[in-house]
Amino acid sequence: MHRVAVTGDSMRPTLLPGDRLLVVGRRLRPGALVAIRDPRDPERVLVKRVLAIDRDAASVDVAGDNAAASTDSRVFGPVPLGLVVGRVRWRYWPPSRQGRLR
Repeated sequence: MHRVAVTGDSMRPTLLPGDRLLVVGRRLRPGALVAIRDPRDPERVLVKRVLAIDRDAASVDVAGDNAAASTDSRVFGPVPLGLVVGRVRWRYWPPSRQGRLR
């Protein structure tokens, strides 16, 4: 299990800056929210939505819900599966928005 804080606008309206998330498991499917290590800076963790999974190439294409504010596979290409931290399952902060994310 990992914890991730949302800092930008790339996932609006689904996620907002300040949201705190729990990342659990690695079962991926198109449409799922995932935390990935930024391919350009592996110390940085990004939250994106899975567009497609290429099991042969062992990679995933990701995008932000707010395309105008998102740096995603359109910029850095497919993400190796080894950089996937896991699937975002739960927003625990703020309390008024807490709950399971689907």
